[in-house]
Formats: sequence, C-alpha cells, structure tokens
Amino acid sequence: MRTYHCFWLLFWAGQPHQSFLTPLSKRTSGFPEKEKVLVLSGNSRRDLHRSKRSWMWNQFFLLEEYTGTDYQYVGKLHSDQDKGDGSLKYILSGDGAGDLFIINENTGDIQATKRLDREEKPVYILRAQAINRRTGRPVEPESEFIIKIHDINDNEPMFTKDVYNASIPEMSDVGTFVVQVTATDADDPTYGNSAKVVYSILQGQPYFSVESETGIIKTALLNMDRENREQYQVVIQAKDMGGQMGGLSGTTTVNITLTDVNDNPPRFPQSTYQFRAPESTPPDSPVGRIKANDADVDENAEIEYSITEGDGYDMFGITTDKDTQEGIITVKKALDFENKNLYILKVEATNTHVDPRFLYLGPFKDSATVRIQVEDVDEPPMFSRPAYIMEVKEDVPINSVIGTVTAQDPDAAKNPVKYSVDRHTDMDRVFNINSGNGSIFTSKPLDRETLLWHNITVIAAEINNPKQSSRVPVFIKVLDVNDNAPEFAMFYETFVCENAKAEQLIQTLSAVDKDDSYSGHQFSFSLAPEAAGSSNFTLQDNRDNTAGIFTRKNRYNRHEMSTYFLPVVISDNDFPIQSSTETVTIRVCACDHRGKMLSCNAEALIHPTGLSTGALIAILLCIIILLVTVVLFAALRRQRKKEPLIISKEDIRDNIVSYNDEGGGEEDTQAFDIGTLRNPEAIDDNKLRRDIVPETLFMPRRTATARDNTDVRDFINQRLKENDTDPTAPPYDSLATYAYEGNGSVAESLSSLESVTTDGDQDYDYLSDWGPRFKKLADMYGTMDSDKDS
Repeated sequence: MRTYHCFWLLFWAGQPHQSFLTPLSKRTSGFPEKEKVLVLSGNSRRDLHRSKRSWMWNQFFLLEEYTGTDYQYVGKLHSDQDKGDGSLKYILSGDGAGDLFIINENTGDIQATKRLDREEKPVYILRAQAINRRTGRPVEPESEFIIKIHDINDNEPMFTKDVYNASIPEMSDVGTFVVQVTATDADDPTYGNSAKVVYSILQGQPYFSVESETGIIKTALLNMDRENREQYQVVIQAKDMGGQMGGLSGTTTVNITLTDVNDNPPRFPQSTYQFRAPESTPPDSPVGRIKANDADVDENAEIEYSITEGDGYDMFGITTDKDTQEGIITVKKALDFENKNLYILKVEATNTHVDPRFLYLGPFKDSATVRIQVEDVDEPPMFSRPAYIMEVKEDVPINSVIGTVTAQDPDAAKNPVKYSVDRHTDMDRVFNINSGNGSIFTSKPLDRETLLWHNITVIAAEINNPKQSSRVPVFIKVLDVNDNAPEFAMFYETFVCENAKAEQLIQTLSAVDKDDSYSGHQFSFSLAPEAAGSSNFTLQDNRDNTAGIFTRKNRYNRHEMSTYFLPVVISDNDFPIQSSTETVTIRVCACDHRGKMLSCNAEALIHPTGLSTGALIAILLCIIILLVTVVLFAALRRQRKKEPLIISKEDIRDNIVSYNDEGGGEEDTQAFDIGTLRNPEAIDDNKLRRDIVPETLFMPRRTATARDNTDVRDFINQRLKENDTDPTAPPYDSLATYAYEGNGSVAESLSSLESVTTDGDQDYDYLSDWGPRFKKLADMYGTMDSDKDS
C-alpha cells in the first residue's frame, strides 16, 4: 500500500478589499491578510485537495513599499511530514532567496527583509522544499510558487518633455489644434486607477483648452492677434487616480507662439512728403525716401512702391529697398530749373503677398503725395549739339574758317562764354578757335595722306566763372585734292638679252597714286621727250593703268652699252593733272637660245649664289671681335709694365712710398733728380731716362714753369708745421721724409748725402734746443760724443 504525504505552504497576503480582512498577528504590523495554503502531494501534482480553511493556490500577493519596522511576513511553509519534532528543515531558493526573502528552517515562516518596489520588479519566482535534517534528503518534491507585488499609488505622472514649444497662425478659429502633451505613470495600469491619468489646464485660460484624456491643446478664443500679443505660456497638469482626490500629479509648460499672417495693410504715417533736388542731380541719383508702416513681419510686411500719377511721372522713378522696405525716389531724366521747378507725384504702397482670407479687412495698399522742388544751380555752358562733324579740303589756306561751335549759359543770368581748344587733343596745334564766336580755323597746312581725321575737343567756359565749363568733341575730316603725282608701284630694274629681237616685251609697268579718286584712277604712260626719239626701247600704254616696255631693235651688245636708263612719264586724269617722271633701269645680259639669263654686269642680279647679307655681317662681327681682343691684350700688357707707384689704397699720409725701380744709386742722376724740388727751373723736359726704354719717340712738349714753385714750398712748410705742433704725429712707426726744407730752416739740411763733414766734426748739442721732438735724437748723439770724449 502506497503512502501519500502532503506538503503545505501557508502564506499571508494582503487583500485590498475590506470585506476579507481578518485580525493579524503582531508581526504583520497591522496589514489585514487571509491565510492561503498550497498543498502538494508527494507523488503527484495533479490532485489538489481543499481543506477546511485552506485552498490550493500557487500565486500570492505582497504589498510594495512596506514601511514597518519589522520584517514583512509573507507566509508559512509546512509539510505533512512535519511532526513538530524538529526533524525537518525548510529550504527556500529562487529570486531573492536568502537576501530579499528568508525562511525559518524550523517553522517554515517566510519573511521579506527589504522594502519592495513593484516598478523595479513586479514578480518573484521562488522554490520551496522540506528535507530531512539528519539524512539531508528531501521529504517532499520541490514546489515552485510566485510572489506578485501588489501596486500602490507611489508614482506621479511624468511628462515626456519638461517644456513644449508650439506655434499657430494668428487669427485662428476656435478649436484649432496646437500641440499634444503626453504624461506616463509608472504604476500598474491593470490594478486600480493608480496609472489612469487625466489632463487639466492650470494656466492659459481663456485662450487655450486641453482634452482631459488625450492631452490635446486647442485654441479657445477667437481672433487672437499677434500684433497685440505674440507669446503665451500654458501650464498643463496630469493627475493619476482618474483625477480623484488623493491622486498624484505632474505639470509641464507649453510655450505657444502666434505666427504672423498678412492681416494688416501698409499705412503711410503722413499724407504729404516734401523733397528738394538740385537741377544738377544726375540721373539714377536718389532724391529722398518714404516708408509705409506695416504691423506684419517678414514676407507679410513686404511692400512694393509705385508712382501712379502726377506731372513728374516720366521724370522720377521709385524703387523698394528690400532691407528697410523704404521707397527710394530717384531721378530718371535731367532736371532743368529754368524749364520746371516743381513736380507733384502720387506714390502708392502695396503689399506683395496678400492673404485672401483677410481681404474683408480692407484694401492692402495706401497712397501719399510727394512734392519735389527743383533748386537752381550755376550750370556750365551747354553746346547746341552733343558732337560736331566738319569737313575741310587739304589745300585750304592757313587761317581758313572750317566751322563754328555754339554754346550758351542755360542759367537765367546768361553769362558770356569763351571758347578754347583742349591742346591735349591737338598737340600739333593744327587748329585754333575764336574765343568769342566759336569759329574754328586752321593754323597749319593739312595733308589728307598724312592724317585723314582730326579729333579735337572744344571747351566752353563762363567768363565770370571759368570753373563752369563743358566740352564737346569735334571731328574734322580732311577732304582730298589732287596734289600727289602718280609713281611706280615698285622699283623696276629689268634686263634685256643680247640676242633679243625687236618688238619684244621685256617689262610691264604699273603705278599708284596717294590721292583718293572718287571715280577711280586713270594713269597714262609715255616716254620722256628727251628719250622718245633716240631710245632703244619703246613704251606702249595699255589703257588699264599698266604699260609695257618693248625692244626697238634686234640684238644688243653689253660691251658697248651695259645699262640703259629709260625715263617714263606717268600722269593722272584728275584736276589739276599731276605727273611724275620715273626711271626704269635696263641691263644688257647674255642669254641662252631660250631667253634665260646667263650672265651680265649685274652679277648680284643674275647670280644669287654668292654670300648672303647675314653671312657677310657675321664675318664682319668676327673681325671686329678679334680686333677688340688684340687691343685689350696689348693694353693689359702695357698696364703690367706700368705698375702704380703706390701699392696700397690705404691712407698714404706720411707713409713710405715704395718704388719697384730703385735706380742706380747716388750717382744715378737720370732716374730721379731730387734737386728738382729745390730748383724747379732746372727741370730738363727733353732729358730722357737711360734706365728704361722710352715709351714714345715723340719729343715731349715743354711747358712754361713758374720761376718760383711756391705751391710745393707752401705745402711742405705747412706739413712741417703740422708735424712740429701735433703731439700725436711721428716719430713712432712711420717715417716722414722731406726732400725740400725751405730757405729758413734752423737745422739746415740733415741729409747725409750733402754732409761735407764727418760725425766727429758735428756738434749735436743744438738738438736739445729744438724741442721734445728731437730729444731722443739729442740723447743718442750726445751719448756718442760723451763716449768719444771718454
């Protein structure tokens, strides 16, 4: 017989309905609960047995956010094998077992140790088992049960955004959708009304309203005008528990902006505008600005200005400044104070973007009157034409009048005007003008062939105010007259064969004329009278501005006459007739039987195989370069022979001058005669040096010398004085040499060359009297004398 054992689980779970509440034990901290028992048989889970106070159930509830000081009692685990003798041990495993949920292993009581939050974890799955304490073997199969956390209203609704921004057009109808706000509640939506949210408006009435269930905000007031108020701040509340008392709530802010529509027409702030414009104002220059005000913004405030009527409709224009929406009145044509000094215009301002919905508000345009007063200014003279074109024949005499320009002062004063030619346009002064009446006349001869058109500028200035001046271009065309004779089109140099036959064509001539012929040139050719009868050639006029040269006889001999010069007279048919005589050079050459030239005196003409001009120029350049090289080489060699006396370019004052040529000693009086400094008159210019080769064979020209060379003497005296008085002057490491000391020297000559006595005959005591410069020398020679005496 099989024995069945039952495993009882007892739980205490709180119920929200008061009708099921029973008194609790002390440790439940006052939560009313009803006992629930789960009984599982030892061998089968299919059979569930209901007892007197218990029923089988595998899901239990526990309230969240328990605030008591003791552990929250969950339930009791009991097995039918438990005899109360402590032989069984109850074990709990699963979600939170041992940490969040603990079990009394002896009694099977289960408790929650911590405060539970359904929003963190709503369901816990656990497993319960009873084992034999001695053997450690389970006495019941492991049973799984669920603890579901009962929700309480502990979370307030939260909006998805802290601040909402929305915009709608102004003047919208009532009920226009603005924006939808959304709030969520973390509580359990399936248990009670903790998560049921209701929306309401706390701030923003009566302009807006909100639907309680959807959170849709709509307009509630008609004709909200942006120009009166543009920004609105609406506060929306979301409350749970269906909005009942005690529910939790949250709020959000909705910033609503009214966008602009074109519901305001432009309006001029004044009906009449006054402007002044000098008559010298150039076209397209602004005169003034007007502006119509529009309360709208952006494209709804864009205005187009136009002139609808007035006597200045064709004199003035108006454009719109896109940045400032101002109307800019500009001048279209030149103003004239003397002609009209007041213009009245009607200007209209119209919206460019009109909304048909608001046409009932009136026409979206406005008009104003503009009065423009033209001011008089001192204007420069004005020419009768913008430009003048004149014609003159090239043979006109000097000082002939070719035309007249006219200018007058447009002002009421009618100041007199004087004329002049801008010489920058007539540098050669070919033309001149009468300063009083403006007549232009020639001042130099004209030549159409040199310059056909003369473009000059005439200046007209007021006599009282020369700064007021104007200019006008004058184009003068020089007309042609027949003043140039025709001439050959090219230089003609031809040849005739020695074996030529009579009436043989050897050259065709053509002519040109610098003059201009309206009907075309007609030239006639003929031989000059002096060559007409005795010429060996004849000339035939072809009547087409060409002529042919023919031989008159058979055979020519180049040894008898190698060259013929044939004068040809060319005439034109214009008036007066012009003619010129041109010469054709004809050379006699040897030819073969076919008439091909073989040789003649003009070798360059018939034998072009010689050296070309470029080759001759190249040869000539080579010869020149060679000659220059030779000259430079000779000059360098000559420079080496004549080296400079002074080697260094440093300061040569009082320095020793070095000569490469030392001469022949004291007996050589030809190389360098020092006595020349003492006696300039003893210079012998014709005396040649014997120590070097003469550089020229021409005798030097003797120049007159002064009888007394005072310049040399003065220079040496001056240098001597400077050295005597200068404490920093030599002697130190340089030697000052004076070949000429003058006549009044106290020391006479110190040169050993002119000494006639020996050292023993000299008394050097006087050196001490010459000053500190000679102290060293006096000590030296004084010591020598004392040595000799000793």
